[in-house]
Amino acid sequence: MSPKNVIFKKICKDKSVGVYMGKRDFVDRVDSVDPVDGVILIDPEALQGRKVFVTLSCTFRYGRDDMDVMGIAFRRELYLSTRQVYPPLQDREKGIHTKIQARLLRKLGNNAYPFFFEFPDNLPCSVALQPAPHDVGKQCAVEFEIKAFSAESQDAKVRKRSTVKLMLRKVQYAPEGEGTAPCVETTRDFVMSDKPLHVKASLDKEMYYHGETIIVHVNITNNSNKNIKNIILSVDQVATVVLYSNDAYVKCVDIEDSGDSVSPGATLQKDYKLLPVLANNRERRGIALDGKLKHEDTNLASSSMIKEGVLKEVMGIMVSYRVMVKLIVGGMMGSSEVGLEVPFKLMHPKPDAVKDSEAEEEMVFQEFKRSYLKGMIADDEDEEGNVSGGDDMAPKEK
Repeated sequence: MSPKNVIFKKICKDKSVGVYMGKRDFVDRVDSVDPVDGVILIDPEALQGRKVFVTLSCTFRYGRDDMDVMGIAFRRELYLSTRQVYPPLQDREKGIHTKIQARLLRKLGNNAYPFFFEFPDNLPCSVALQPAPHDVGKQCAVEFEIKAFSAESQDAKVRKRSTVKLMLRKVQYAPEGEGTAPCVETTRDFVMSDKPLHVKASLDKEMYYHGETIIVHVNITNNSNKNIKNIILSVDQVATVVLYSNDAYVKCVDIEDSGDSVSPGATLQKDYKLLPVLANNRERRGIALDGKLKHEDTNLASSSMIKEGVLKEVMGIMVSYRVMVKLIVGGMMGSSEVGLEVPFKLMHPKPDAVKDSEAEEEMVFQEFKRSYLKGMIADDEDEEGNVSGGDDMAPKEK
C-alpha cells in the first residue's frame, strides 16, 4: 500500500487533463471492494470547449496484443465504466466526497472535479504471469486502469496527447480468523510386503503470509519391507487460466531435497522448512505474480478467494498453493513414488488501519514523468507524434 500522504499525479501531454489519486491499491474483501476515487484537474484554455471523461477498466490479456491464433482475441475487456467529469453533471459541492477528495478539491481549486467508481463483486484481482527474460510485449495478466481524456463527446476519436492513464491494482488480504490446519495422510500396501507404509504430513496453519517460512511436519511409519531412499518436499503454485482455455500452470516455487532415508521397520518424525518467495524465482517464466505497478516490486500471486456464487470462469486467473511431499521408494524392479498434497493459502496480512490526516501541508505529490531514455519502455506514439499517458513513466516526487 502507498503511504497515506502520497498523492499520485499524472498530466496528459497537452495539459488539458490531470489525474490525482490518494492510492493505487484497492482492497477486495470478498463481500465488498474499496471504491475507486480521485480528482480530475482540467485546464479550460487547453480544453478548447472539449468535454472530459474518466473510465475504469479491467482487461484480461492472454499473450501479446499482436497474437491472433485461429481468430481468438487475446485481449478481452472484462469491465468498463465511463463517467463525464466536465462539464459536471451535478453541482460539485452537492456530491459526497471522500476525505482525500475533499482535501484535493480544496488544494487544487475551482478547476478540480471528483470522480468515483464502485467495483462489481465478480471481477478478478490483479495478477500476471511472469514473462521470461527474453519475452517482449504485454504479458498474460489481469489489469486495472483509470483513463482520463478530453474529447468532443464520449464516442469521439480521442487524441493520445489528450489522454492520461494510471494503472491500479485490486488486491486481497488474508481474512480474519484461523482456518483448520491442513493434515493429510495415506497408507500404501506393496506386493510381497505383509505390512504397509504409513505417511502423514501436516502444517501449523492454513494461512501463511508472503515471506513466512512454512514448517512441514512429516511422520513416517515404515512397516513394509521397502526402503525409503529419499524424501523430497516442494511448494507448488497452481495458476489456472479459466477465462479462455482452463490451462493450468504448475510451478515449483521452493524445494527441499532432504536425502533422508527410512529403512524397513523404522520410523521418522521430522520437520522441514520451505520458503516460497519471488526472490528465488525471478527468472522463471509463467509464475503468477500479484499485479505489478511499474517501478514497484511485487511478490508471488496471492491465493484466490472469490465470493460464493460468482462463476470462476470470469475470474481470469485463479491461483492456489500446495505442499508436495514425495517419498522415493526402492524396489527390485526400480524405484516408485508415494506422494501427498497438502493445500494451504498464501496471502498478505491485513494492514493496520491508518487514520486520514486533515493537515493539507502533509500531502506529498508524486508526479509521473515520461522517460525517453533509449532502451527503456516508452509510451505509445501515433503517426502525429502524440504520446499516450501510459504507465511506463518514472515517478518523481516534488
